[in-house]
Amino acid sequence: MVLAERAPEARRKTRTAVIDCDIHTAPRDEKALAKYMSERWRTHHLTYGGRGHSGAYYPRANMNAARTDSWPPNGGPPGSDLEFLRYQLLDEWQMDFGVLTPLIGAGGQLNPEYGDAVTRACNDWQVAEWFDPEPRLVGSIVPYYEDARLAAAEIERCAAERRFVQVLLVARTAEPLGRRKYWPMYEAAAKHDLPIAFHFGGSGGGPITGAGWPSFYYEDHCGMPPSFESQVTSFIFEGVFDRFPNLRLVLIEGAFAWLPALSWRMDRFYTQMRAEVPHLKRMPSEYVRDHIWVTTQPMEEPEKQEHFHDIVAGIGADRMMFATDYPHWDFDSPDLALPVRLPLDTEGAIMAETARAFYRLGSGT
Repeated sequence: MVLAERAPEARRKTRTAVIDCDIHTAPRDEKALAKYMSERWRTHHLTYGGRGHSGAYYPRANMNAARTDSWPPNGGPPGSDLEFLRYQLLDEWQMDFGVLTPLIGAGGQLNPEYGDAVTRACNDWQVAEWFDPEPRLVGSIVPYYEDARLAAAEIERCAAERRFVQVLLVARTAEPLGRRKYWPMYEAAAKHDLPIAFHFGGSGGGPITGAGWPSFYYEDHCGMPPSFESQVTSFIFEGVFDRFPNLRLVLIEGAFAWLPALSWRMDRFYTQMRAEVPHLKRMPSEYVRDHIWVTTQPMEEPEKQEHFHDIVAGIGADRMMFATDYPHWDFDSPDLALPVRLPLDTEGAIMAETARAFYRLGSGT
């Protein structure tokens, strides 16, 4: 199928430039990653596959959590066809850049060597099949994060490829990510000025909520932000930002309205319990302000519109970055995502300019 080209003058549907900070690409099939593996791991991958804690996260009516219109006409799952992704996303919205966040489950594999082989294949696949043919795309180093030694080695291997703009983890891990077992990974990322990204997902081997296993997908989907809160508090109170003062953190698809309230809570109790964490050099909210960014999808939509202005003010437009979550069912369209009209400079920051500065991207289209 040949996709129709769009005239440039018909593309712009937004008041500002657009940079999408959460695009989910996927291998077309099992063989797509296998060709980037050694013979030993290619055989394992095609014969046995992976072993992890993940279950059926998505409604069966939306396979791969995908928009019903996102299945490529030439076959393969949503997010697997570059030509269709250009047509439906990059060209449709005249995007300057898009950041790939491939969620292939490699970091949560129970076989560390296989997990590491999958991460290496995923990273090489991004370069060869996405970055090289499409200059608007940059991506994420996918590490085997439960073994920080392996993760650090993969970051070192990929760091020279400047189209990798972050290191991608998930929000639910085996242990809180501030723990020292993970620090070699952060040392490698900080060495190369690569942000750490937490993305919605993961299971870590235990119940996926603090109260146990939920009954409904609805609970799982809406209950993800507490996992992000736990990771933020872990990073701060374990002293990660004191050990790596230039490390930057971005929270992807974890919502964002909770961040100011969490900062207030941490500051309030820090005044009472700071003796337990004498290694901290500043108030918790200062670490949040200096080290943490968020993406907008899923977009918070308070009942009173003026409250959205309060949320933006509490976080700062210079810490907020737009994301569509393409090709998932809860995709945020760039022209409709913001629930209120913001000043043009604020909107421009959220839609593109904060990400352009954060990821050190060029001027774009």
